[in-house]
Amino acid sequence: MINNRIRAKEVRLIGEDGSQLGIKATREAIEMAENANLDVVLVAPNAKPPVARIMDYGKFKYEQQKKDKEARKKQKVINLKEIRLSPTIEEHDFNTKLGHAKKFLAKEDKVKVSIRFKGRAITHKDIGRKVLERFAEALKEDGQIEQRPKMEGRSMFLVVAPFAEKK
Repeated sequence: MINNRIRAKEVRLIGEDGSQLGIKATREAIEMAENANLDVVLVAPNAKPPVARIMDYGKFKYEQQKKDKEARKKQKVINLKEIRLSPTIEEHDFNTKLGHAKKFLAKEDKVKVSIRFKGRAITHKDIGRKVLERFAEALKEDGQIEQRPKMEGRSMFLVVAPFAEKK
C-alpha cells in the first residue's frame, strides 16, 4: 500500500534516512513525502498504528527485483529421476539401469529406484530387497543412500542422492 491507498487515519512514520518521525496523520505523511518527491509506503500494516516509511517506491521495487533475480541465479534445482526394476531382473538389464542411474547422479539429480511387485511376487519381498540392496551397493561410489529400501503399497523403493561436494 502506497500513498493514497493507505486507509489508516494515522501512521507511525519513518523518514527516508531511517529516523523515527513519530505518529502522524496519513494526510500529513503524504504531504511530507510529496514535498521530498517520494512516496509513503506501508511496511507494517498490522501494527497499531500501522508503520509507514518515506521512500522512493520505484527505486525500492527495482532493488527488490534485482535481489530476487540474484537469488534465482544462485538456487540449485534438483530433479528426481525414477528407475524401475523388477524382482527378476537379469544381469545385463541390471547393468544398463545401473549405467542410467550413474549418469543421472553425475548430472547431480536424485535417483529413485523402485521395484513394482506384480501378482504373487509380493509374497517374495526379500528378493526385491536384495535387488535394491545390490543396486545401492553398486552406486555407493557415485552417491549416498538418502532413503533405505522401503515398502509402499505394491512397490518398494530407495532414494540415492549425489554427494554434496565433488571428490
